[in-house]
Amino acid sequence: MFKDATPGEIDIVMLQAWKAFHEYRKLSLKQRADFMRAIALEMEDAGEALIQTAMSETNLPMARLNGERARTIYQLTSYATACENGEWLEARIDTANPGKTPPRPDIRKMLVPLGPVVVFGASNFPFAYSTAGGDTACALAAGCPVIVKAHPAHAKTSQMVADAILHAAKKCGMPDGIFAHVHGAGFEVGKALVTHSYTKAVGFTGSYLGGKQLFDWANQRKEPIPVFSEMGSINPVFLLQEKMRQSAAETAVQYAGSITLGVGQFCTNPGLIIGIEGQDLNTFISTLGQEIKKMAPGTMLHPGIAKAFSEKRKSALAQGEVETIAISETAATENQGIPTIASATGKAFLNNPVLHQEVFGPYSLVIRCSDRHEMLEVARRLEGQLTATLMATEDDILSSNELVEAVKDICGRFILNGVPTGVEVCLSMHHGGPFPATTDSRFTSVGADGIKRFARPVSFQNWSNRLLPDELKNENPLKIWRTVDNHLTKEAIA
Repeated sequence: MFKDATPGEIDIVMLQAWKAFHEYRKLSLKQRADFMRAIALEMEDAGEALIQTAMSETNLPMARLNGERARTIYQLTSYATACENGEWLEARIDTANPGKTPPRPDIRKMLVPLGPVVVFGASNFPFAYSTAGGDTACALAAGCPVIVKAHPAHAKTSQMVADAILHAAKKCGMPDGIFAHVHGAGFEVGKALVTHSYTKAVGFTGSYLGGKQLFDWANQRKEPIPVFSEMGSINPVFLLQEKMRQSAAETAVQYAGSITLGVGQFCTNPGLIIGIEGQDLNTFISTLGQEIKKMAPGTMLHPGIAKAFSEKRKSALAQGEVETIAISETAATENQGIPTIASATGKAFLNNPVLHQEVFGPYSLVIRCSDRHEMLEVARRLEGQLTATLMATEDDILSSNELVEAVKDICGRFILNGVPTGVEVCLSMHHGGPFPATTDSRFTSVGADGIKRFARPVSFQNWSNRLLPDELKNENPLKIWRTVDNHLTKEAIA
């Protein structure tokens, strides 16, 4: 239905975005915020037709899609408020001090937009991480035009959302080229967008292979650019001993729900659970297995994801020393993910890299460590993760300092006595993690702090008040928070 964009079409789109950038970055924070709120209204006004289209393309249920659209609208409006508040600008002012030796000039710093941002739609979130999702909202808030490459698995949905954005842009009088939408089933379109000279940053949510390829292309350019790829995670969960003595069965029931939520198609799905051998871990494994048997298979997002899950699940279960604990007792049909729990020893895990790989779907592997030392070794051998969880009492934590530090080293969100599925949109959220979870662990893709990904600092030295950006002027006309001579304030500079 949709043709891949040609190199010539991409050139036109990128030139328009580059021209739009020079107009859009001059608009006020309020104008940017109003544009984002207008997009949110257009998404809401798209109504049932948008939900039905997404249902037909993704196999996701109506309730899930209604919730995800509401989340996307909230992201747009909350990031708009954050944009307008201006805290993300990190305005810093050190006024002139002629009495200092040598004399200090007047220096003022703030973040400014990078330029056109290319965003790749995610397969598992047709709204929240796709066309009008978090990356797009953050880039627009930062003052950057956005070019979205639609995910081919929900191209119609993406097009409908793109039309809503373009309608909002027209209503708000935005410059031509502020937003563009292209299709491309092959890698050529993605490569052309990333390597184009007018592209200044990239946002991506998806597989390791896809995210790493974009990162490599960006770094092979004459002018390398930042790529913010979120590439998945196995989200390890560590079961500490006193906690297991108190609530092994209850914890297992909790995790059965998390593992199978959304047919396991979340980047925060708990794919690895680590405990210490003994009766309490046996109780956990037995209860988890009983719960998983009761869980019905679910239809996955699209045949490609279902095929990948089937192949990776088969490979994991075929590894030596891997024991299948439980499989759903309900027969699966085509393109359905079968809830599955497997187990292996700590020694087997340490010696087999295949067991470290993500199986994207309703699958989790329970690792049985011989003692606390082996559990610590497992933690130290894990790669970077979006999340890591400790199921532990306070005494467990206080007696496991080395483990706590080792786990903290590998994750972006460190959870105590909860599940990793469910990512709250708020300022304190960090949705990122050390490589290979993401390509830059310093930044989040959820929460308004994500705006900072698409901006860079500029210092203005010895500029007259009249010529300074409003954000840095003495009178603080925008009434934003600024650090003036090391004091956080909204007050004007006398």
